[in-house]
Amino acid sequence: MSPRAGLASAFAALLLLGWAAPALAAANPFADWAAVVVAGDYHGSGGGPTEAFDNARRDVSKELRRIGFAQGNLRTFSVRPDRYKDSPQKSDPRAIYKALEELSGKAKTGCLIYFTSHGAPQGVVIDQQILSPGILNAMLDATCAQRPTIVVVSACFSGVFVRPLAAPNRMILTAARPDRTSFGCGEDSVYPFFDDCVLKTSPLAKDFAALASSVKSCVALREIQEGMKPPSEPQLSIGAELRPMLPLYAFPSGPPGAD
Repeated sequence: MSPRAGLASAFAALLLLGWAAPALAAANPFADWAAVVVAGDYHGSGGGPTEAFDNARRDVSKELRRIGFAQGNLRTFSVRPDRYKDSPQKSDPRAIYKALEELSGKAKTGCLIYFTSHGAPQGVVIDQQILSPGILNAMLDATCAQRPTIVVVSACFSGVFVRPLAAPNRMILTAARPDRTSFGCGEDSVYPFFDDCVLKTSPLAKDFAALASSVKSCVALREIQEGMKPPSEPQLSIGAELRPMLPLYAFPSGPPGAD
């Protein structure tokens, strides 16, 4: 084979690989992603017990598995883990970090971390502790590093996480502005409003960017319908490097499958 023919063959092979990689990724683009879903409290807005956060933890995890996240790369956390058959671990910032460290060490394509809890201007509540934006940013830097990373924080004042966590490889979606509460965490609530909107719109979304847009609209409509004021105004930040990549991480079409 002549040198020119050899170069042509190599170039053709690279082209084929370039087309094949997205096709393979499209089959299950989240199979090699690490994921952690955390319910950080069990108290309702009135001080009594609520199942809202653990309901969200359980069903968001189920939806992530439908999307394509592997069960072996997914870890969940609850303040009262002994109550639940799906075997969550005890919610604790150190345990969450260790799980993310372990999972990101074997699932190296991307990371997702989802919190549902109460919040404060200083951060998100994790079993009577506050996980601050600075600490979460350090956790992500030490584990997920530069890989595509999606952070969802469903809590009051959760917009405080957007600016400290913003990075070219990250998407941050929060349930409220830094100075606003979110809604739906009463003792009788099934889910917080934000988590309910995630679960309702995810089966119709094409990717995480579309999901975020749908969730923001869903929350605004729910708050209007129920007369909740001032509006929580969920916040979204998508890094410049991640934005064009998100369509490659497409959700499967069709309704949710069986667990």
